Amino acid sequence: MELTLEKAQPKATRRERWAWYLYDFGNSAYASVVLLAVFAVYFKEQVVGGAAGSRLWGLSLGIAMLVVAVISPVLGAIADYSGAKKRALLFFTSLSCVATALLFFVRQGDIVLGMVFFILAEIGYRSAQVFYNALLPEIASPEEMGRVSGNGWAIGSVGGLVILLIVLPLIVLIGGQFVVRLSLVITALFFAAFSLPAWLWLGERAQPKPLPEGETYLSVAFKQLGHTARSVRRFREFIKFIIAFLVFNDGILMALDFAAIFGAVMFGMEQEQLIILIMILSVASIAGAYVAGLLAESLGSKRSLIISLLLMAVAVVAILFVKTVFAFFVIASLAGFALTGVQSVSRTMIGQFSPPGQSAEFYGFFSVAGRTSSFIGPTVYGLLAAGVAERAMATMSPLAAEQLGQRVAMGSVAVFLLAGLVLLLFVNEKRGIQAAQQAGD
Repeated sequence: MELTLEKAQPKATRRERWAWYLYDFGNSAYASVVLLAVFAVYFKEQVVGGAAGSRLWGLSLGIAMLVVAVISPVLGAIADYSGAKKRALLFFTSLSCVATALLFFVRQGDIVLGMVFFILAEIGYRSAQVFYNALLPEIASPEEMGRVSGNGWAIGSVGGLVILLIVLPLIVLIGGQFVVRLSLVITALFFAAFSLPAWLWLGERAQPKPLPEGETYLSVAFKQLGHTARSVRRFREFIKFIIAFLVFNDGILMALDFAAIFGAVMFGMEQEQLIILIMILSVASIAGAYVAGLLAESLGSKRSLIISLLLMAVAVVAILFVKTVFAFFVIASLAGFALTGVQSVSRTMIGQFSPPGQSAEFYGFFSVAGRTSSFIGPTVYGLLAAGVAERAMATMSPLAAEQLGQRVAMGSVAVFLLAGLVLLLFVNEKRGIQAAQQAGD
């Protein structure tokens, strides 16, 4: 007996879609404050200090992503079988919000405490995305997924902008480490508040299946994963896309996770400037997600993704040569415009390539690729940046050496983007969609 969605699936209501959008609005606050504008630099410069901060930041990200890579496919299969995507979403969202609030207690020198709370927050944030993404096929038809996914990213980017507008005045007018730490509590509350509509309003259309005698959800999940692995030949385009995503997503997440650290090291940007930078990126991301959604609907997801990857690669290469803060802001805006296009359309393609009733499981595999990328990419960036800097200190000043390390590490981002783009060219979008539809039939 297969878990199925009703053939005549009820059309999602306006309130259900807005509940889905508002979750993105809330979780983008975490990305903007913790990953980008505030905690990343606070951890690197204040909690740790020096080039070692880049290494430990990358290591923390890598550990969290490795955990998610291991658990997400199993959790996805369980959620599909039990019809419990919303409950899983609530659990991991709660974990992320609580751990983010606990970052308030991380002070200078509290390296282990900071790493533990951050790793827990990341595990919750990334795991929740598996189930959030898996709800996309339940609120949008295959033809609508590009636009709906793009709208979600755009509205999410607005959320990232709003939280920065809240914390920036506090940091500028009051300042100090206490306010920086307080901003993490505000972020946790913001994330929690805007996740509530998804729990209250968003219906889950997948119906749970009764457990066979002597089975548990865990044993059934492993059997379902084994079945999916054995039938992988039916989803060749899905696997080819996952491989391409594994590579180019390295580049995306390396740039995303180290953007603020790069700006701080290369241009001596203070916390206020970094927040303004992320606000500008949020505005660019809103436009990028919206345009990518329109392109995916008119040109197809693959073509839209190729355009976004090319723009992102051009921006990363250009950043290596900028000399002023203003030029860095301009090029970073182009990168932000392209980055959300890549993320939004990638999510859309997984939805299009997923058979009905197996969306959470397929998004689980998608998460494995993404989290494996997250484990490899930030770790590579952190090791490169710190390793090059430490070797260069024999002949350079500490600042010049650290800047050289950042440039070398950022250059590796372009390599991952272009290599992933080449692999993407071999994906046949039409065949992937047809295979998913035939499996559903």
